[in-house]
Amino acid sequence: MSQGTLFDKVWDAHTVGVLPSGQTQLFIGLHLIHEVTSPQAFAMLRDRGLKVLFPDRTIATVDHIIPTDTRARPLVDSLAEEMMQALEKNCQENGITFYNVGSGNQGIVHVIAPELGLTQPGMTIACGDSHTSTHGAFGAIAFGIGTSQVRDVLASQTLALAKLKVRRVEVNGTLRPGVYAKDVILHIIRKLGVKGGVGYAYEFTGTTFEQMSMEERMTVCNMSIEGGARCGYVNPDQVTFDYLKGRDFAPKAADWDKAVTWWTSIASDRDAQYDDVVVFNAEEIAPTVTWGITPGQGISVDEKVPTPDQMPEDERAIAEEAYQYMDLLPGTPIVGTKVDVCFIGSCTNGRISDLREAAKVANGRHVVEGVKAFVVPGSERVKQQAEAEGLHEIFQQAGFEWREAGCSMCLAMNPDKLQGRQLSASSSNRNFKGRQGSASGRTLLMSPAMVVAAAVTGQVTDVRQLI
Repeated sequence: MSQGTLFDKVWDAHTVGVLPSGQTQLFIGLHLIHEVTSPQAFAMLRDRGLKVLFPDRTIATVDHIIPTDTRARPLVDSLAEEMMQALEKNCQENGITFYNVGSGNQGIVHVIAPELGLTQPGMTIACGDSHTSTHGAFGAIAFGIGTSQVRDVLASQTLALAKLKVRRVEVNGTLRPGVYAKDVILHIIRKLGVKGGVGYAYEFTGTTFEQMSMEERMTVCNMSIEGGARCGYVNPDQVTFDYLKGRDFAPKAADWDKAVTWWTSIASDRDAQYDDVVVFNAEEIAPTVTWGITPGQGISVDEKVPTPDQMPEDERAIAEEAYQYMDLLPGTPIVGTKVDVCFIGSCTNGRISDLREAAKVANGRHVVEGVKAFVVPGSERVKQQAEAEGLHEIFQQAGFEWREAGCSMCLAMNPDKLQGRQLSASSSNRNFKGRQGSASGRTLLMSPAMVVAAAVTGQVTDVRQLI
């Protein structure tokens, strides 16, 4: 097993005990909740006469079901309104901080916690959402959990978990123009597979990650779960500290210096032992697009849809399923594939730096006729910052709709849905069948800049030709 890694250090520091099952009872430093997976958990507490043990360690927001075009209450969707009311009531009754619409801090849970400085190195973080791995960008160990585990954390502030192995995922070199963090993680998942990380935590390291901003690191860690890893993280460094300093919940004054000293100490030791090591070259990564129905079915934008004989035998069945569902022929270029909807947003790529890069490509261009394109900021703060910089005007002049903060079409538990067989160019994280709201809708994952390139040409286009 691994030794001396950040994962080992944080795990050991938060171990309460070892259960008869052999699992670790792990203390959870920060619990993030939203309106979808928490109502049933609170109901379970009430059924057992239990209270929330540490309400000050739980933070709530609304993101999955909230419409992005209007905030009027009651919500048109009666089930969504019911979820909203349940979250409001549960937070009020239990003394939990709730960042509701209009608070200035509402947004996707994995966007607001980092921007508020709630997410910090060395923490254990849990949330009833699979993309909680995002917070590992800060050197935290962050897990997505199910509803029964949400109940457990509310009641005990602990989780029963089996310790993971640690894989060092090293990427070295400088990314070429037009290649972004989203391409890096899609490339890693393509190479290691959607099940390659099962049983592992991924430690992302190497000169490429050292050069990334915090928001880029969040994009990579966000999709660790898509590669099968339960969590992914980057060791904290000066980039981490510079991002956190001065944020709402970051340590202040003398506490700041103490925190940085401790944060530095928890980074993986130089002689740390790993269960596995893989190495990639950044210069070999190109803009990447998924062609199939899993995030692992991706290719460089200048490649062709793979043929069955190019794949391992155990991947051919799902490839055949993907060809039929996506209406793509093996051996044909992905470039030129017509798109119907272009979506920029999500906990993967809805931050201010994502919108800035997308706006660079959109500036002076226009969405082609017949394509619906829209931009959904990841939080109210991101929206405010983007508007202060005039990014919304660039998008609107280019023919994009400018929306309110929320999860939107990433999983379409709100009015933002594909219709019928529409094909979406999306900056989100999953391209599963029916993921974006239509049982027959289709999704191509790509970077925000690539989404803009598709919107202004009406088809999958290599963004490098536009920049």
